[in-house]
Amino acid sequence: MRVIDKIALLLLIIGGINWGSIGIFGFDFVSWLFGGAGSVLSRIIFTLVGIAGVWAISLLFREEPEEVSDGMTR
Repeated sequence: MRVIDKIALLLLIIGGINWGSIGIFGFDFVSWLFGGAGSVLSRIIFTLVGIAGVWAISLLFREEPEEVSDGMTR
């Protein structure tokens, strides 16, 4: 897995946890942490999570490397 894929996954996890907290508790953790939904930092985080979501679309269409019988990938 490439570094950018791991970063996108981390951002999507943060976004998923935040949306879960909004749905279950009515609490927006990112907005609370960074000073409201309209603050510059919150908007940057929300934008990065959105970009990560768009990037993750590419993960659906990638082929995994094939494993050969000796355990090596190619």
